[in-house]
Amino acid sequence: MPSTPRKHRLRPEEREALELLASDPQGATDELLVLVHGFDSNMIADLVESGLAMARLENMKFGSRAIEVVRIRITGAGRDALAAED
Repeated sequence: MPSTPRKHRLRPEEREALELLASDPQGATDELLVLVHGFDSNMIADLVESGLAMARLENMKFGSRAIEVVRIRITGAGRDALAAED
């Protein structure tokens, strides 16, 4: 269960990750964020734990195989945190 969102300034990598998540209504998979964009998995977990992002397990089809992925999406609190820094 996410805690109350933090009130401190976002670190540059947190801001970048939230901006990326905000740019796509579908969010991004955790693997995409880590392997392609180079974000630290602990930082992503911190965004989720703090309530700025949410994680959901999804089933996807990859060719003929079904796989489980974790999709990360920005929350309203995450959007508010981005707006507060503008």
